[in-house]
Amino acid sequence: MGQVTEFHDVNVRGLNSKRIQCDEIWSFCYAKEKNAHKDGQPDFAGDIWTWTSLDADSKLICNWFVGGRDAEYANYFMNDLADRLNNRVQMTTDGHKPYLKAVEGAFGNDIDYATLVKLYGPSPNGRTTRYSPAQCNGAKKKNRTGNPDEKHVSTSYAERQNLNIRMGMRRFTRLTNAFSKKYENHCHALALYFVFYNFIRKHATLKTTPAVAAGLVDEVYTMEMIVDLVEKRAPKTGRPRKSENT
Repeated sequence: MGQVTEFHDVNVRGLNSKRIQCDEIWSFCYAKEKNAHKDGQPDFAGDIWTWTSLDADSKLICNWFVGGRDAEYANYFMNDLADRLNNRVQMTTDGHKPYLKAVEGAFGNDIDYATLVKLYGPSPNGRTTRYSPAQCNGAKKKNRTGNPDEKHVSTSYAERQNLNIRMGMRRFTRLTNAFSKKYENHCHALALYFVFYNFIRKHATLKTTPAVAAGLVDEVYTMEMIVDLVEKRAPKTGRPRKSENT
């Protein structure tokens, strides 16, 4: 990805979260990375990553960002997240190195931050198939800033959210021909998903939507309500004028 993307706001601000988990999920746009950057292909062709932050209590997606996976994108993602929070939080990320400086730059010392690195290896029974995932043989926790509570150092909810994304949007499914052909379409699909997830879909455990659980809204939204809000913000189209020749 050779461009910095814009942030995609789902009207989630002023959050009073206590525990945040962050992760990234891979996909590709137009062509896989090994086939990208050929003559005539758009700049956005290749690997594309969706960064997400999730409130561990309300399961709310606090913010999301689409782009590359290097330090530049990590900085944009974390600065945007910091602007949405009202108070000090405990945060957990995986061991992806760009997170370290990005969290420091966005929050300074005003955060309790830890990383969790899962250790993978071959299955103990030695039986694998072509698409068998590596076996998780343990996890390494490390405090980075402040005083995070070790029992809440986890990325499990964020990783489960990655599965929700893959199950909810076929363009994220591996070995598919439904991948995004345009960067804008990829972002539009994600915007629809996150609005649906935060405001409309009831969480199975919470029995309400993440937005209600987080105190952002007082009721479960419907798709009709979302469409109505969009139409109210959309520019009004004037009545078409008759042509002089008609």
